[in-house]
Amino acid sequence: MAAELKLSDLELAALVSSKICHDIISPVGAIANGLEVMDEETDQAMQDHAMALIRSSAAQASAKLQFARLAFGAAGSAGAEIDVLEAEKVARMVAEAGKHTLEWNGPPARLAKDKVKLLLNMVTLGLAALPRGGALKVSIEGEGDASSFELRCEGDSVRIPEKLAEFMAGSTDLVLDAHSIQPFFTLRIARAAGMSLKVENDGPEIVFSATQAG
Repeated sequence: MAAELKLSDLELAALVSSKICHDIISPVGAIANGLEVMDEETDQAMQDHAMALIRSSAAQASAKLQFARLAFGAAGSAGAEIDVLEAEKVARMVAEAGKHTLEWNGPPARLAKDKVKLLLNMVTLGLAALPRGGALKVSIEGEGDASSFELRCEGDSVRIPEKLAEFMAGSTDLVLDAHSIQPFFTLRIARAAGMSLKVENDGPEIVFSATQAG
């Protein structure tokens, strides 16, 4: 694993903030559109359709914000542990809101905050690896500091997310934006968690794995 591209903390914070805004602007915009229809339309069928859109979009926005709180935010105090079941819940809400399915295998446990953040960012990379939808399979093995993660992605057009291979190869001349910050941030989180991140092709699947660096 390599992520040698230099980026200041302010630049990193700005790009991660841009990514979060990009992720939630679509459902929030849909809510605004639905409210406009409710204000302007008198047809009951149109109003019912608008209300259904508002409810669906509000659920999507809520799911993405709950996910972002754990995956990108400072949930808990420094050194805090997070319940893995909570991570599974927010990951499932985001993954299953679209064309993806999520299988989660692992014991109930509390893990260090950075490890949970890494796991959720791996799920985000997995969703990006399946642009047309597909199956995600998360496996957690070991306990505490000895925990390791594996994420298998299978579906149509499965591919390693853009820029990830270049970051892992140590490229230093890449231009970062709200899209490409995701793999860079994931690698930074892996380092903070003391883990090594790998990605490889395994037949029809893309496999992400994180193990203790050493």
